[in-house]
Amino acid sequence: MTQVNVTPIKKVLIANRGEIACRIIRTLKKLDIDSVALYSDADKTSQHVSLADEAVYIGPSPAAESYLCADKIIAAAKRTGANAIHPGYGFLSENSNFARTCDENGIIFIGPPTSAIDAMGSKAAAKDIMEKAEVPLVPGYHEEDQSDARLLEEAKKIGFPVLLKAALGGGGKGMRLVESAEEFQENLDSCKREAIASFGDDFMLIEKYINEPRHVEIQVFCDQLGNGVYLFERDCSIQRRHQKVIEEAPAPGLSEELRKTMGDTAVRAAKSINYVGAGTFEFLMDADGSFYFMEMNTRLQVEHPVTEKITGQDLVEWQIRAAEGHPLPCEQSELTRNGHAIEVRIYAETPENEFLPSTGKIQYLRTPEENDHVRIDSGVVQGDEVSVYYDPMIAKLIVWDKTRSGAIHRMDKALQEYCVDGVNTNTEFLSNINSNADFINGKLSTHFIEHHNESLLALDKPINDIHFIYAALYQHLQSGLSNASNVALDQQSPWSNVQGWTMNSTANRSFRFTFEDEINHVSLAFNANTITASCNDTTINCEAYLDGDKLTVITEQAQQLYVNQVESLITLFIQGKAYKVTAYSAEYASGDDDNNGQLTAPMNGRIVDVFVKTGESVELDQPLAILEAMKMEHTIRAPAAGIISEVFYSPGDLIDDGAPLLAFEAEDEE
Repeated sequence: MTQVNVTPIKKVLIANRGEIACRIIRTLKKLDIDSVALYSDADKTSQHVSLADEAVYIGPSPAAESYLCADKIIAAAKRTGANAIHPGYGFLSENSNFARTCDENGIIFIGPPTSAIDAMGSKAAAKDIMEKAEVPLVPGYHEEDQSDARLLEEAKKIGFPVLLKAALGGGGKGMRLVESAEEFQENLDSCKREAIASFGDDFMLIEKYINEPRHVEIQVFCDQLGNGVYLFERDCSIQRRHQKVIEEAPAPGLSEELRKTMGDTAVRAAKSINYVGAGTFEFLMDADGSFYFMEMNTRLQVEHPVTEKITGQDLVEWQIRAAEGHPLPCEQSELTRNGHAIEVRIYAETPENEFLPSTGKIQYLRTPEENDHVRIDSGVVQGDEVSVYYDPMIAKLIVWDKTRSGAIHRMDKALQEYCVDGVNTNTEFLSNINSNADFINGKLSTHFIEHHNESLLALDKPINDIHFIYAALYQHLQSGLSNASNVALDQQSPWSNVQGWTMNSTANRSFRFTFEDEINHVSLAFNANTITASCNDTTINCEAYLDGDKLTVITEQAQQLYVNQVESLITLFIQGKAYKVTAYSAEYASGDDDNNGQLTAPMNGRIVDVFVKTGESVELDQPLAILEAMKMEHTIRAPAAGIISEVFYSPGDLIDDGAPLLAFEAEDEE
């Protein structure tokens, strides 16, 4: 048997940020290993910096000037005496040059050997290797001739629709579904730009697009002694723009025979490249159970917590022990599955507006209580900023139960209890997926969101009279508690009573709220412990109590909700939905929907390109400019045929959400 000298890891520098850095630190603390965090200008007050034993400034906010600077990271490791680097995922985690530089400087890279990263780092090269290892492949093109003409020719040979993918890509970046030859060039150009921005390389490959596939991946682990195991599978079929949204383990509906076949195939493929550490083989699975290799990720996956929940293993600890030279802690026969786990990715984004990123300060954050059934991996707390520079994921919410139906139920409750204000999130969208009948019944495919788009994006939350009443009750109780700052906050205390007592008449308070340019009046009348609340045609008799941010309103039954107020804006969180009303003031003025013919930025970001000039005529849906935020591109298109009367920005400029990009005159305007 191969003998390996064990090298203890005493201090780890984490070459990453956010939730994955916090997650790695959690295991390092458990193992009593010192941690070193890195931070950019945007991350000076981030949670991973606070949690680490040491922190080193790495540079300006853009990743290219900080988290992607290998020389700065190596220097930080040397300066702090870290003898190992954990790259997390993203950034330099699959960069073989970085892993090689670590080796050259006597620093342990907590990941696979450079030869394995090189082998799997290019999707094109990986397919060649997998073909030799007799791993089934999707029909496609991954040759060296990368001319536009050759790529189009090969796409036609394969047959549309095809999937364009950056060879060094990941996370849905540098990837496009192309339905026809006419759409090919525009999508190719966009893919290449994203690939250069995210990975520094625009080598493209083309794959046949399989109709209604599932995305099933196998978690493998190998040590330096030549041992390898698989820790079962995850289903990651629920995706948008080829980026995973919900993951679960085990994959629903797989037979034990198919599960074993896929696992054995993945381990055999890993051993063929002398793999070490955590790796994931991603497969497309057809309806008949056939599966095809897509790619191997030579790192820890974002969705690794669902595997940890069903196996009871700590995969970061496994990574560290493998990097030190220890044998795997389990043989295949010793690994067992227990129950079912589901993970959702909570993003700062606006689903109803094409999922555009939402940046800004997290004014309010309330999360479900963590326990054996609920886990939260996050890198933010209330008061943190979501910036334009990095991925907009706020947290991963993971639930576990004995059965899949039990896990779905727990996820429903957990999402209802996950409340965020200050930035938009996708929590309601996730809740709609989790409660969808096809999802509940395990009818999964990578087209799931596309097929159910209308119902999943049914996010309209009509404001009605009861919401204004809740807002009034909150303001009444909040003002009472704040005025009683020198006494115990006792709801029954007369010192908390600010209801305006008047002799021989019922005490009253009035409130006004605005919504869609209308003023809504609420009156509260007080009699002993009962409040009669009226708004428009609605009247209720109730008791109301406020405990911090939790408002309880008791009529015939109790309604509990959470409330946050920032200046005049009041947000009511009711069963996972956020309702916003504005407290009226004399200074209130309704917004003007007329933007004077200006096309405005839909998000904070950077101008990548502008395709038009002042005075140019354009057609309906013609691309006018490209805006990039968090490494994802958004194309601004002409809303009608017309003329560009002015261009306000140039490529490279930073722009705020709502700022005018172009002055546009439609043809039919008088």
